[in-house]
Amino acid sequence: MWGGGFGAPLRGGGGCPGGCECDRESALCRGGAGGIPRGLPPRLATLSLVRWHIEVLAEGSFRHTPTLQLLLVTAGSLGTIGDGAFAGLVLLEYLFIEDNEVGTIEPTALRGLRGLLFLSLANNRLETLPQGLFQGLETLSHLDLRGNPFRCDCRLRWLLSWLGTVPSSPETAGRCRSPSPHQGTPLAHLDPQDFQCQRAELRPFQSLPFSSLGAESFTLGGHQGVALAQPFAGACALLEWDQLAGRFRAPTIINSSSPVACHPLPLGGSLLVVVAQLRGGSWVWRRSGGPGATFVRHQSLGAGRLRRPHAVATARLGGHLYLGVADSSKGGTSTVFRWGGRGFYPHQTLRAWHRDTHLEFLELGGRPALVVCSGARRPLVYRWSGGLFTPHTDIPHVPDVYAAKHFRLRGHVFLCLTRFLGDAKVMRWEGSMFREIQQVPARGSMIFQPLTLSGHRYVLLGNDFALSRVFRLGPEGHLEPTQELLVPTPRAFVPVTIGQWHFLVASSFKGATQIYQHMTIDLEA
Repeated sequence: MWGGGFGAPLRGGGGCPGGCECDRESALCRGGAGGIPRGLPPRLATLSLVRWHIEVLAEGSFRHTPTLQLLLVTAGSLGTIGDGAFAGLVLLEYLFIEDNEVGTIEPTALRGLRGLLFLSLANNRLETLPQGLFQGLETLSHLDLRGNPFRCDCRLRWLLSWLGTVPSSPETAGRCRSPSPHQGTPLAHLDPQDFQCQRAELRPFQSLPFSSLGAESFTLGGHQGVALAQPFAGACALLEWDQLAGRFRAPTIINSSSPVACHPLPLGGSLLVVVAQLRGGSWVWRRSGGPGATFVRHQSLGAGRLRRPHAVATARLGGHLYLGVADSSKGGTSTVFRWGGRGFYPHQTLRAWHRDTHLEFLELGGRPALVVCSGARRPLVYRWSGGLFTPHTDIPHVPDVYAAKHFRLRGHVFLCLTRFLGDAKVMRWEGSMFREIQQVPARGSMIFQPLTLSGHRYVLLGNDFALSRVFRLGPEGHLEPTQELLVPTPRAFVPVTIGQWHFLVASSFKGATQIYQHMTIDLEA
């Protein structure tokens, strides 16, 4: 290194500060303290500070020696190089900060060194370097970073890209000290593409001052909305975006009696809302105009059939629209209705006396199917045959499933099962039955929801007694934990897109309805 070869005998000179040997153009200072030496020759070209006690190079540390062409600071206790530390050294060509304790370099520490040719930061304690540190060093031809304990993560990704633009050998570029997958690897051998440096995150955006039991999304006229069931308020509300305020609002659209579901259903230019309620029967409401139009009662649903509706779902099968309602009463019967042009009419009743809590339409092996959950039996899988759903198989080893939500991945169908008491489970369809691929501790959970936000696949597990958990969906359907959310007694998670913004609506049975914004965090920053 230059630090080892510099230091030929220099003549002492008048006016040279203590601890230094000077001539007209060079100075060698050893073993001193008290900051940068003062009183050096005014036209100094070379300055060497060896074992000189300096802890911080502050802004303008060398403003009294503007003609320096070579600067060496070695074998000392220097720990921090501040912003603008070398300001004014426009003639500097060689800079050696070697064998010190440097652990921090501020982003603009090298600002103004537009003539720098050679830079050595060897044998210090640098774990990372701030992005843009070498910006403006267009003449730099050699960089030495050897002997530093670099942590090769996203904060260094920019450096890997930058190293490809300047001449450097694998050795002088430095090596990784951590993390373990990269330990001992020369920085020059790393590919920036190997680092995943963007992280998606849900951040609190808005809290709505009411509780809600259910939340279901719909799209009408190119705009997305969410219908919220508010059993304590006795209403269905429609979540909408206030463009001027940049916030959501949720005006009441339908007054009802203890609604457990407000299921929106666009039909032509109209919007239907199926209101399943605990008292006063269930109803279908209709809005024929635009957003400002009024909802009117369209029909009574399942009079005498639905005693305690618990969940509502819809599907299009064979060109027809079907509506399924799970009934959780002791003597109730879950029913599938069919749209007949003017209303929904009973099409098929499922097995009675099972206190069904949820049903899910899906497709298995290219054929429509239906999964019905109940607290009194194992989930039952129905297959579509001859215009009816016929029992096909049950899902073994899970006798107390509260709800089932499905997703598709790489041609496979998966189910997320929420249980009353046991662990939540992820199941995969294997041609004739569902088989377990993963279980997640979930005591106190009532919702296990797969969804997509801004192209990212997630599964959210709500919990009544602990934080709700966000899982990233892995390539084989396995869940990878990423985040926790504070949502009291969550009952539904729904994604909403407004322009380029992506949100998650989290209904809460006993607390405020929460809205989170989906953000992409740059880990290189």
